[in-house]
Amino acid sequence: MALQFYNTLKRKKEIFRPIVDGEVGLYTCGPTVYDYAHIGNFRTFLFEDLLKRWLLHLGYDVTHVMNITDVDDKTIKKAKLEGIELSLITEKYIGFFMDDLGWLKMIPADTFPKATDAVPKMIRMIEILLNKGFAYREKDGSVYFNIRSFPDYGRLTKINLSEQQSGERVEDDEYNKEEPQDFALWKGWKEEDGDVVWDAPWGRGRPGWHIECSAMSIGALGDHFDIHCGGVDNMFPHHENEIAQSQCATDKPFVNFWLHSEFLLVDGGKMSKSLGNFYRITDLKDLGFSPECIRYQLLAGHYRSKITFSIDKKHEGDKIVQKITDFKLRLDKRNAVQFADKSLPEEYNVFRDRMNDDLNTPKSFAVFFDWMKSINTKIDNNELTEKELGQSWEFVNTFDEIFGLIISNQTYEIPSEITDLLNLRKKAREVKDWNKADSIRKILISKGWIIEDTSSGQEIKKQS
Repeated sequence: MALQFYNTLKRKKEIFRPIVDGEVGLYTCGPTVYDYAHIGNFRTFLFEDLLKRWLLHLGYDVTHVMNITDVDDKTIKKAKLEGIELSLITEKYIGFFMDDLGWLKMIPADTFPKATDAVPKMIRMIEILLNKGFAYREKDGSVYFNIRSFPDYGRLTKINLSEQQSGERVEDDEYNKEEPQDFALWKGWKEEDGDVVWDAPWGRGRPGWHIECSAMSIGALGDHFDIHCGGVDNMFPHHENEIAQSQCATDKPFVNFWLHSEFLLVDGGKMSKSLGNFYRITDLKDLGFSPECIRYQLLAGHYRSKITFSIDKKHEGDKIVQKITDFKLRLDKRNAVQFADKSLPEEYNVFRDRMNDDLNTPKSFAVFFDWMKSINTKIDNNELTEKELGQSWEFVNTFDEIFGLIISNQTYEIPSEITDLLNLRKKAREVKDWNKADSIRKILISKGWIIEDTSSGQEIKKQS
């Protein structure tokens, strides 16, 4: 199956064809650095990580840009609340975000442009919009985009302006979904902005949120690029406004594919501090979560479906992660790498088709787990050929390159007490003293170890 994605702009799946063969320009809305990113944010960030990993796996040369919003209503409000400079607030939370990104095994973007570094580009874009008649000035030095000047406004979110009573204008970055309004490209300076201010031909002030992403994406990827991602909450007004101002400024299509991930529910409902289900990555670390377990919970469901993250699912996630890790360890013990020759089993072709179908992770996981079960059975029965051993090594590593679920460099340091029990159990089995062997198994389980009897002997692993 050819690679296809559900394009929000068209409301249907389309075969993906990059603008330049073999190359993909990918822009993903990054964090607004006024606070710690939470698990809901990372649902979107991990979907984007999966998308990039799959594109790389298929052989595309991906240029990934993730912006950092370090000036907007929220960051200025936080700096004022804490009584310190804006840059001190934003640099602090940029650091925390980068730490979380690395811990979650996400592949970093090629560039992380900051809004404050792109203000000159924003000013130039606003000048173009003013000169073309798509924007207008106000007496306080603010500049607004006239949404009625762009006939295609509302195409992404299916808002029909002819059927809407639009407001005159709105200064806030985020506003009511039901009321499309002229939005601020530039906000004239106000006392509460403090020293967060830049000079522009029409007056001192600062950029609006929406113009920031247009300037940064076009600056890094050009006027017209392949894929723009974000959460469904960014569709309106943010992405709708991006399209309008970008196309009017450049007279080009802007983006070919818009991909949006659905909301994350936490413990079955909306995440809220008052409900006690608001989790940052540091909170989940304190609860004993591994990066692999979090990745599994957030990637196992389809990115366009609402999924629930739950603390109660930790044990289930740990078990699955350990099962995949143990499977690779079994192959490693049999020196599978020496038989690997880049060939993959037939099941990989089905797996690839499922992933090519708009990153259908639930069906892709099902293919992989069924295959893994069959290979484990062959190992147990000593039926695995050298060719299958090599293909299995290639597939499990390919799977991990895409999903990042295998615990790295996991080895077991087995205490001498456990080794002695293993030897006693082995001798009991040799003389067919099954009661004693079973008794020792129970002792090992009580001490946190699981025993599997295979054709090649006893295999031991720690309980997850």
